[in-house]
Amino acid sequence: MSDYARLERRLAQAVDRFERIEARLGAATDGAEIVKLGQEHAELKPLVEAVAAVRAKRQELVDLEEMAKDGGELAAVAAEELYAAREALPELERAALLLLAPKDKDESASAILEIRAGTGGEEAALFAGDLLRMYQRYASRRGWRFEIEDISDTGIGGVKEVVASVTGKGVFGRLRFESGVHRVQRVPETEAGGRIHTSAATVAVLPQPEGDVDIVVEDKDIRIDTMRASGAGGQHVNKTDSAVRITHLPTGIVVISQLKSQHQNRAQAMMMLKTKLYDREREMRDAARAAERKGQIGSGDRSERIRTYNFPQGRVTDHRINLTVYNLPEVIEGALDPILDALAAEDQAQRLAALEGEE
Repeated sequence: MSDYARLERRLAQAVDRFERIEARLGAATDGAEIVKLGQEHAELKPLVEAVAAVRAKRQELVDLEEMAKDGGELAAVAAEELYAAREALPELERAALLLLAPKDKDESASAILEIRAGTGGEEAALFAGDLLRMYQRYASRRGWRFEIEDISDTGIGGVKEVVASVTGKGVFGRLRFESGVHRVQRVPETEAGGRIHTSAATVAVLPQPEGDVDIVVEDKDIRIDTMRASGAGGQHVNKTDSAVRITHLPTGIVVISQLKSQHQNRAQAMMMLKTKLYDREREMRDAARAAERKGQIGSGDRSERIRTYNFPQGRVTDHRINLTVYNLPEVIEGALDPILDALAAEDQAQRLAALEGEE
């Protein structure tokens, strides 16, 4: 019995729920109820359409089997189409099941990306700079907007710490697999003996709360300081008190924005603070599921070593799924999709397994 067959009852319940919502929408007069029903209708519609596609393909199989049995002049054609229909059905069933599986409600959100140099001194800072440029190039390939909000660099291409805003559809859903420790193995330019050094950088990807998520920050809970900006940005930012630092007193969270005007920095810092508070709420909500999530792809554990970039061998290994690719130069240039596609596929498989286990 297929996974789809085992979960058919739940799929049928979703279709029934959709039909009842459609009937209620036609009779509803209260504005708030119409909005609520409309949202649920929109959420269920892709699943209902996917189920309809499966049912249509199954009926097509029945019809083609009858035509193939008849032995008439269309029997040979029917046999060919029957083979193609049988090949297509499992993918249609999988697509429906994925729509039934629980999703991270922040998948479509934009994100805050944080990169920090870890162990390895100057080489770690250089690697953090490489990661920054890798994500900038990947964002460009996806058509996302990438803005650096705060950066502490070494002046020779290295980065001690950087915070960036990545804006676009589905940014967090795509980049959430990047949270964790990234390790590099290579021979530093200053290494005369040709020895391979290992260093690391940490990456954190935080979802920016969507417009309908209300994160309340009260004035009494924050301290706002202005200061002389440092780092990139030209002479203007270094001569005026344009940088803004906001400290959230209850949690101790500190955010800084220093690459724009003071007004823009204040607004951006507040957005970053709300993102941090939203991420904190997410972690608190997920605390009860921590043991379950630990073994899952995309758990966001920032202390876990997730990937190794080995320059002498030209390979990149993602340790969570035991995937190794031998195109390190392309990956560093932003060709992340093959790795992220594999991580997404594993995440989907685990979500489907969890869904089946709930039956």
